[in-house]
Amino acid sequence: MRAHASVLHLDLDAFFAAVEQRDKPSLRGKPVVVGGVGGRGVVSTASYEARVYGVRSAMSTREARSRCPHAAFLSGRFHAYRDASHAVMSLLRSVSPLVEPLSLDEAFVDLERADLPDLEVPTVTAFAEELRGRVTEATRGLTASVGVGTSKFIAKVASDLDKPDGLVVVPPGTEQELLRPMHVSVIPGVGPATVERLRRAGIHTVAELESVDLDELVRLVGKAHGSGLFHLARALDDRPVVAEREAKSVSVEGTYDTDLTDRRLMEALLTRQAGEVAGRLRKHGLSGRTVTIKVRLHDFTTLSRSTTLASPTDSSATVARLARTLLADLDTSGGVRLLGVGVSGLADWVQEDLFGEAEAEEELPAIEIPHHSRRTWAPGMDVVHTDHGRGWVWGSGRGVVTVRFETAESPAGPVRSFAEDDPALSAWVPPPLPGEDPEDPEDPEEPLVEPPTPE
Repeated sequence: MRAHASVLHLDLDAFFAAVEQRDKPSLRGKPVVVGGVGGRGVVSTASYEARVYGVRSAMSTREARSRCPHAAFLSGRFHAYRDASHAVMSLLRSVSPLVEPLSLDEAFVDLERADLPDLEVPTVTAFAEELRGRVTEATRGLTASVGVGTSKFIAKVASDLDKPDGLVVVPPGTEQELLRPMHVSVIPGVGPATVERLRRAGIHTVAELESVDLDELVRLVGKAHGSGLFHLARALDDRPVVAEREAKSVSVEGTYDTDLTDRRLMEALLTRQAGEVAGRLRKHGLSGRTVTIKVRLHDFTTLSRSTTLASPTDSSATVARLARTLLADLDTSGGVRLLGVGVSGLADWVQEDLFGEAEAEEELPAIEIPHHSRRTWAPGMDVVHTDHGRGWVWGSGRGVVTVRFETAESPAGPVRSFAEDDPALSAWVPPPLPGEDPEDPEDPEEPLVEPPTPE
């Protein structure tokens, strides 16, 4: 364990919703929900104004609408979230070479590598407070909650204690005093299933968990999980801040301007993506056992299916065949806006077919995505009109699209309606980030809006 509170955890507050409120002046101070806007959609992020009404992440959009019908329900804009995240991560890397991003909106920072005169509590507190201000400046108004502690676990817990826009520094030696009154769900990896197992054993708080010996915890939740709980209940966490993580998967995905409905076209796209994934595996001398497909439906609901082989492969044909099989189990009749293929369970070897029956490599199909005259206008998307300038989609339907013309730098703007096929109205394409190839279709940081994987 560290002798000083030198691990900082930064978490941008209600990130997706906050970016929307920043860029849409008419939504500032009002409830905003980002995620799937259709009947089967789920909430990715809710603004704090929406949370007052009980709206939360991973809730169905249908329930969120019933709780807060006057909220703005937006489908999300990845480019805006990516740009804000890039600004924050660049800032963090400028203060310490050891920054471990966890997602677009949160990261650990090792302050032992920062340029600080010492690591005493007053010094790191002042540094963290200044850093929060610099984040707001770099993101043009977003706020962050920050926690600082002697470990990743404590820093993460601390950042949740004074949300939004707060700072908590946990002095060394006070970690257990902080944790003991808290519910066991504060511990990473303790989800609903583990909470229920512990509840049945009469364990509700961290203090009660601390009183249970290791053998009993292993009996309750298994060896690996039990050992982790035993140590974290005692605030024992020596995990380092790691700037570069070893790749756990290789994936390729594509988002399409018009919803795909042709099953054969989807299979061809998955086959081509499988070929790209397998090519990357071979390039790096890797193989993998688990093949996963990701399918985002027309209403922004995101589905995934996976299957695991007995031994690792780097075969394009094998990955493609499994991807197409997984697609067959999904209902895509309403249209698909994103397809992706990934391989995980990586290894640096390939099990040769002992019987000489390896699948022949497939020739990648020629693909032409059909052009549809009807354009898709998703709520919240950025648009530009030749006469009125930039704005965002307020709503659309029955051949009409309604746009509010405003940007982050303007006051709340006027609302105008147009025919969906009005040639003067088009999607606004943001400029590439510095050093980014605008022709590169790969987006490795595509945020997910589906519920977190159940425990």
